[in-house]
Amino acid sequence: MPFLRTDGPNLYYEVVGEGEPLVLVHGSWNDHTSWQPAIEADIRASFRVLSYDRRGHGQSEPGPGPGTRRQDEDDLAALIERLGPAPAHVAGNSFGAATALGLASRRPELFRTLTVHEPPLVAIVADDPAARQGMGAASASIESVLDLVRKGEHEQGARLFVEEVAMGPGTWDRLPPQVRDTFVHNAPTFLDEQSDPDWATVDLEGLSRCDVPVLLSGGTESPAWLATILDHLAEALPGARRQTLEGAGHIPHVTHPRQYVEALTRFIRQD
Repeated sequence: MPFLRTDGPNLYYEVVGEGEPLVLVHGSWNDHTSWQPAIEADIRASFRVLSYDRRGHGQSEPGPGPGTRRQDEDDLAALIERLGPAPAHVAGNSFGAATALGLASRRPELFRTLTVHEPPLVAIVADDPAARQGMGAASASIESVLDLVRKGEHEQGARLFVEEVAMGPGTWDRLPPQVRDTFVHNAPTFLDEQSDPDWATVDLEGLSRCDVPVLLSGGTESPAWLATILDHLAEALPGARRQTLEGAGHIPHVTHPRQYVEALTRFIRQD
């Protein structure tokens, strides 16, 4: 099986297709398999697609201790540099989108384009009254999720996260069984991510110096506070464009893969 040998944990990855390199960065609870619907929607026909398991997820090794998002960013940099070649197109979802943005704020030369879907960077909207109001219930639900995961009740925690934080009531049972199983398996990694004091922020000043073309996408079915985060990112990023995916929510590459792939490919081809 292909692993990227690093100074830290070894990272599992897969490569399919031919063309310019496109690196896919999954979100919390997930692993590289979450991108399979998008790959089967034929994104591999246009790009050399690299998907991988972030440290501690799927088949990748965990690091010592809970780790930080900064370490995830450095893992992504190693993948781009050693498997790319750099610069690469990068697409990230949720926490994976936050990881990609964090790296872009420090090392924009690694990116040819960047597509991010609903990064949960709640710290950058902490002073926004509308966002605070919308995030109140979500914050309480996240605490309940963390309590369930600490107790080892991983499936209950995953269901609560999906239905009360990320995607809305009734969504859990509509997800493919493989996706639900992956959420349950990776539940402890969410607890690790939340222990990083810097998980929810990004260097907006650094992003303001990033001249990489960036697509900020959101779904019409996602919580409104995620759109507010995109608004703040759009103000900071000089090369940002917005994309709204009608009918989609927080993981459109799973629920609406063809629509997601069309938007991603159109954006990259325009640049």
